[in-house]
Amino acid sequence: MTTAATARPNRSELGLAALLGVVGVVAIVDALGLTSATTTSDPVGPKAMPIAVGILLLVCAVVLALQVLRGGAAEPDAGEDIDPTSAFDWKTLALLVGFFLLNAALINQLGWVISGAIMFWGSCWALGSRRWIVNIFISLALTLATYYGFYFGLGIKLPAGILTGIL
Repeated sequence: MTTAATARPNRSELGLAALLGVVGVVAIVDALGLTSATTTSDPVGPKAMPIAVGILLLVCAVVLALQVLRGGAAEPDAGEDIDPTSAFDWKTLALLVGFFLLNAALINQLGWVISGAIMFWGSCWALGSRRWIVNIFISLALTLATYYGFYFGLGIKLPAGILTGIL
């Protein structure tokens, strides 16, 4: 039996620490590339917040890596209702990625409402829902809500595609 001190570090937790470190470095480098003069109304400038977030990400990455290398490991969630010994479901993942890529390919031709509805419906189907008609209406409602939410709420026009002039 191995103890926490002699156990090998969990590679996935070290991977998360590395990812946090990379994101922190990217945030800092990107922030340093910002060019904007500070003014009297904004003496800090736009660089301060992304640099602070990047530094905090780096600190979290280092603390997590040290904790994992010292033998600490996250406790598995006791509330999970999955079987950890079961095989990975590549079919579901492939279907989800396929519907996402289909959306990306069709969004300019069909528009967000139709291509997004296909993506949402396909995602429901790939994840096991067999209430096809209900899912179609829910998918259409979601895409219409996001279309008009972006249009009126954010002022961003999503592609209308073949529904140009109707929406």
